[in-house]
Amino acid sequence: MNGWLALSPLAVFLATYLVTSIVCGDFYKVPVASAFLLASIYAVLITPGKIQERIAAFSSGAGDKNVLLMIWIFVMAGAFAASAKAIGSVEATVNLTLRILPGKLILAGLFLAACFISMSIGTSVGTVVALLPIAAGIAPQAGISLPMITALIVGGAFFGDNLSFISDTTIAATTTQGCTMSDKFKANIWIAGPAAVVVAVIYVFIGLNLDVHPEIGQIDVWKLIPYLSVIVLAIMGVNVLVVLTIGLALCAAIGFAGGMSWTGFLGSVGEGIAGMGDLIIVTMLAGGMLEIIRRNGGIDFIIKGLTKGIKGRRGAEFSIGGLVGLSNICTANNTIAILTTGNIAKDISTRFGLDPRKSASILDTFSCVVQSLIPYGAQLLMASGFTGVPATEIIPYLYYPFILFGTVCLSILLRFPKKYSGDKITT
Repeated sequence: MNGWLALSPLAVFLATYLVTSIVCGDFYKVPVASAFLLASIYAVLITPGKIQERIAAFSSGAGDKNVLLMIWIFVMAGAFAASAKAIGSVEATVNLTLRILPGKLILAGLFLAACFISMSIGTSVGTVVALLPIAAGIAPQAGISLPMITALIVGGAFFGDNLSFISDTTIAATTTQGCTMSDKFKANIWIAGPAAVVVAVIYVFIGLNLDVHPEIGQIDVWKLIPYLSVIVLAIMGVNVLVVLTIGLALCAAIGFAGGMSWTGFLGSVGEGIAGMGDLIIVTMLAGGMLEIIRRNGGIDFIIKGLTKGIKGRRGAEFSIGGLVGLSNICTANNTIAILTTGNIAKDISTRFGLDPRKSASILDTFSCVVQSLIPYGAQLLMASGFTGVPATEIIPYLYYPFILFGTVCLSILLRFPKKYSGDKITT
């Protein structure tokens, strides 16, 4: 099949989602799953062969073992996140971080709090919801620009979105690239860590003339245990499903000790799983559609086009970043962008001998950078809704995403971290 025709399902998806969203003036009015469904039907229709064979090919992609593994992780991550929220772990984390912050370090402290909370709960949107109302209340007390403090929370939220072990972007990036979350974290922290340190220092200097003491609620330290356990166990390299199972069990134990009923616990678990429903459906549709595209020769075609003229790993890594970034601009969803381009990135990585831990880091980092800077992304739209500040006024203060973009580009150009950028994959 002609390469452009093989790739046309992607064009159908982007046209359906992007064009309709632009016409409606709302990138969240069109469900991504609907666009993927139409594109998937189109992919099956243009594929040669008997209809049973075409459907079987699509189903094999949708039911691929890596796709199913991703779905199980999404289910457990959703259950854990919702149950942790139900027992008050988010509030305890916010209150603890605010309690230990000196007044003059309030900006740097809020940024680090956003980093820690997003790392714990695995969602930038959840971090914005948890912290932005507090930050917005602090701003007038301290004479801080509302767009700046809004951007501060949004930037810190993307630190965890990029690195958290229960973040859907981390799950998607590691699964498509074939590496463990702990290994990806070890590679990615050398990219995101320096950016976070630089931004924290900037906020220290900006906040030297501030002295504010926000009101802080009660701190229940034991409610931090599920988050801390998940982080520690994941860093130790324990299987992610085991980690999330232990985290869920800890949430249940703490909840029951605090008076949560059995039905209340099950309700929170069900709510978390249901919240992952759209993502699970999109994951299966994307897997099936991309398998059809692969069988029709579309993947080979796009790899040849992307890598034409590329002679080394730097060009290959930039092509992966550019691919997922462009997809993110079109879909306004970093997880969907990774799911859409992950298999293509894996093929590029294999062809040029890239370390899968580095390619997963690049996929995740570039997608988070783009997601945090597009004014029609969920995070900026939500932040704007909370504060009444237009997204275009928030973007100039997004220090972390801009500096993160610089560090990921430097990691490609300067080949660091060295352990994950060499000729051979090391352990």
